[in-house]
Amino acid sequence: MGGERMLVNFFYAQQVGHAIEALQYCLGHAAAVPGREVSVALNAATAVELAAFSPSVTAAYPIDHPFLESCPDSAGRLTPVPRNWDWVVDDTRRYQPLQVELFPGMRDYYAASDDHLCTPDGQRSVVGAHRAGYLAHQPLRLELPTTMRAAAARRLGPGRPAGGRIAVLPAGSSDPSMYPSAASWLLILDALTDALPEVQFVVVGRLARDGRSSTAWGADDVGILLGHRSRPVDLVDVPLPEQLAVVESSDLFLAPHTGFGMAALAVGTPWLAISGGRWFEYYFDHVPFRSVLPDTDRFPSFSQFDHAAVVLDGAEGPRTPSMTRARIAGDLDRIVTAAEELLTGSLSYEQALRDYFPALREAHGGNTSAIWSIDGVHRGYL
Repeated sequence: MGGERMLVNFFYAQQVGHAIEALQYCLGHAAAVPGREVSVALNAATAVELAAFSPSVTAAYPIDHPFLESCPDSAGRLTPVPRNWDWVVDDTRRYQPLQVELFPGMRDYYAASDDHLCTPDGQRSVVGAHRAGYLAHQPLRLELPTTMRAAAARRLGPGRPAGGRIAVLPAGSSDPSMYPSAASWLLILDALTDALPEVQFVVVGRLARDGRSSTAWGADDVGILLGHRSRPVDLVDVPLPEQLAVVESSDLFLAPHTGFGMAALAVGTPWLAISGGRWFEYYFDHVPFRSVLPDTDRFPSFSQFDHAAVVLDGAEGPRTPSMTRARIAGDLDRIVTAAEELLTGSLSYEQALRDYFPALREAHGGNTSAIWSIDGVHRGYL
């Protein structure tokens, strides 16, 4: 089978984490068959440039196609993608009725790709399918350009902070109610600064609104965070590869649930997730991590595709319960302890998995049917 050509056909939403998912599958399919050339088709609105940093990817094809809305010209949008492949493996979401109903653009894309892409009989399946050749749970590592690493080093300045460096992403790309408020973030930075006075904070994110994934916060909220007494370094809105180089040079990535956390793991940086909102953490890349899970009896979370409850949190405005000031204030000690574990290297990856999944099961009231993970990593720990 050596030298065969495979396309990982992975058109999905634009968030950075979905590009990482696709690259994880590319790695698993490439590792299973020596000499196999694996290419990937991605939503043009996602971080397609990350594919260039993955050694297992031969080529990437950006698909300029709507995701939420139906498209009258889906066939024309596939023109740049070669037609003939030895294997095509699709994102499994294309077969999930709920996703097909929610995202007409995705439905139209895959229908057109069925006509456009040609393989020998029986050589089409889904990502992660063992009959297509796949090795699960491989460590994905992005190899960033030296120019990006050098640019990041210039922005950070000379020397290494004595207490380590924490890269902070205050919010993902969902509604602002899904993330801690600026005032709650000040509580977090106060607690960490008191416990770790020599740590350096670096704030990353993307405020630009141009169809790609961006931080839900506005400039005013970011300004509040940058005004903290710890004097965080402002690296918001620098190019994504350069921000990843900054995260790579950091000892810890601190953020609520976000696809950027998956990218942080892919450059080898531990992720401390302030977990809650609609989605739990489901991607694990052989790097130590902590997810500080909320008390879901008090702060309901993890509704997934169902609407998340939102409450009025006083001056903080609308928040999902797990991102309210009360929840954040109640978990400050756990956040600090987790940061200390990850900064000192005292937590192993295996121990992180062993701690996380039973806690996630408890957060779901003992119901494991709602728990899933990329490559089924969770199955060995529940």
